[in-house]
Amino acid sequence: MKPKIHPKYEKVTIKCACGNEVETRSTNTADMTIEICAACHPFYTGKQKLVDSAGRIERFRRKYGDKLSTS
Repeated sequence: MKPKIHPKYEKVTIKCACGNEVETRSTNTADMTIEICAACHPFYTGKQKLVDSAGRIERFRRKYGDKLSTS
């Protein structure tokens, strides 16, 4: 490898909104904050969370609810 052309590879801490912290290495020197990680993601935990943004699910049920139950 050529000297003085590669970025530094330093330790960083990644913090999740659930409180989980992971220490890893990265070329990004600042600590990172994320919204969801493997400790709280429904795919990895097996818990299904239904996130309703601005009532989209309720609007869908009002619009198509009767049509879906008859077919």
